[in-house]
Amino acid sequence: MGQSGKDAQSMIKSIAVLLRNTTWKCGRVERLVVNYLRQKIRRCDRARTPIKEMLQHFKLSGKQKSEFLDAIKRLEKRRIIKIERF
Repeated sequence: MGQSGKDAQSMIKSIAVLLRNTTWKCGRVERLVVNYLRQKIRRCDRARTPIKEMLQHFKLSGKQKSEFLDAIKRLEKRRIIKIERF
Protein backbone atom coordinates (compact mmCIF):
# COMPACT_ATOMS: atom_id res chain seq x y z
CA MET A 1 0.00 0.00 0.00
CA GLY A 2 1.48 3.33 -1.06
CA GLN A 3 1.36 6.70 0.60
CA SER A 4 -1.92 7.64 -1.11
CA GLY A 5 -3.52 4.41 0.12
CA LYS A 6 -2.55 5.23 3.70
CA ASP A 7 -3.92 8.75 3.28
CA ALA A 8 -7.21 7.39 1.97
CA GLN A 9 -7.52 4.95 4.89
CA SER A 10 -6.86 7.68 7.45
CA MET A 11 -9.36 9.93 5.65
CA ILE A 12 -12.05 7.23 5.82
CA LYS A 13 -11.54 6.86 9.58
CA SER A 14 -11.91 10.60 10.21
CA ILE A 15 -14.89 12.85 10.93
CA ALA A 16 -16.19 15.72 8.79
CA VAL A 17 -17.45 18.90 10.45
CA LEU A 18 -19.41 21.51 8.48
CA LEU A 19 -17.93 24.97 9.08
CA ARG A 20 -19.68 27.12 6.46
CA ASN A 21 -23.06 26.57 4.87
CA THR A 22 -22.17 27.39 1.26
CA THR A 23 -21.93 25.57 -2.06
CA TRP A 24 -20.79 28.50 -4.16
CA LYS A 25 -18.45 27.34 -6.95
CA CYS A 26 -18.69 23.72 -5.79
CA GLY A 27 -18.91 20.69 -8.02
CA ARG A 28 -21.65 18.07 -8.01
CA VAL A 29 -19.98 15.73 -5.49
CA GLU A 30 -18.98 18.62 -3.23
CA ARG A 31 -22.59 19.84 -3.21
CA LEU A 32 -23.78 16.36 -2.27
CA VAL A 33 -21.40 16.30 0.71
CA VAL A 34 -22.39 19.76 1.97
CA ASN A 35 -26.11 19.02 1.56
CA TYR A 36 -25.73 15.71 3.42
CA LEU A 37 -23.99 17.47 6.32
CA ARG A 38 -26.74 20.14 6.33
CA GLN A 39 -29.43 17.47 6.58
CA LYS A 40 -27.57 15.79 9.44
CA ILE A 41 -27.51 19.08 11.33
CA ARG A 42 -31.23 19.65 10.70
CA ARG A 43 -32.28 16.16 11.78
CA CYS A 44 -29.86 15.33 14.59
CA ASP A 45 -28.43 18.73 15.57
CA ARG A 46 -25.06 17.10 14.97
CA ALA A 47 -22.43 18.84 12.87
CA ARG A 48 -19.96 15.92 13.10
CA THR A 49 -20.36 13.01 10.69
CA PRO A 50 -17.94 10.12 10.05
CA ILE A 51 -16.72 9.95 6.46
CA LYS A 52 -17.27 6.19 6.49
CA GLU A 53 -20.99 6.84 7.15
CA MET A 54 -21.15 9.17 4.13
CA LEU A 55 -19.45 6.56 1.92
CA GLN A 56 -22.06 4.00 2.99
CA HIS A 57 -24.91 6.45 2.44
CA PHE A 58 -23.80 7.32 -1.11
CA LYS A 59 -22.86 3.66 -1.88
CA LEU A 60 -19.55 4.59 -3.51
CA SER A 61 -16.79 2.27 -4.68
CA GLY A 62 -13.76 2.34 -6.97
CA LYS A 63 -13.30 5.52 -8.97
CA GLN A 64 -16.36 7.19 -7.41
CA LYS A 65 -14.84 6.65 -3.96
CA SER A 66 -11.59 8.36 -4.96
CA GLU A 67 -13.53 11.27 -6.53
CA PHE A 68 -15.51 11.57 -3.28
CA LEU A 69 -12.32 11.71 -1.19
CA ASP A 70 -10.85 14.31 -3.57
CA ALA A 71 -14.00 16.42 -3.20
CA ILE A 72 -13.70 16.26 0.58
CA LYS A 73 -10.07 17.40 0.36
CA ARG A 74 -11.12 20.34 -1.86
CA LEU A 75 -13.85 21.32 0.62
CA GLU A 76 -11.32 21.21 3.45
CA LYS A 77 -8.87 23.33 1.44
CA ARG A 78 -11.61 25.92 0.87
CA ARG A 79 -12.45 25.80 4.62
CA ILE A 80 -16.05 24.73 4.09
CA ILE A 81 -15.58 21.56 6.13
CA LYS A 82 -12.99 20.48 8.66
CA ILE A 83 -11.57 16.97 8.75
CA GLU A 84 -10.77 15.68 12.26
CA ARG A 85 -8.34 12.79 11.94
CA PHE A 86 -7.74 10.17 14.62
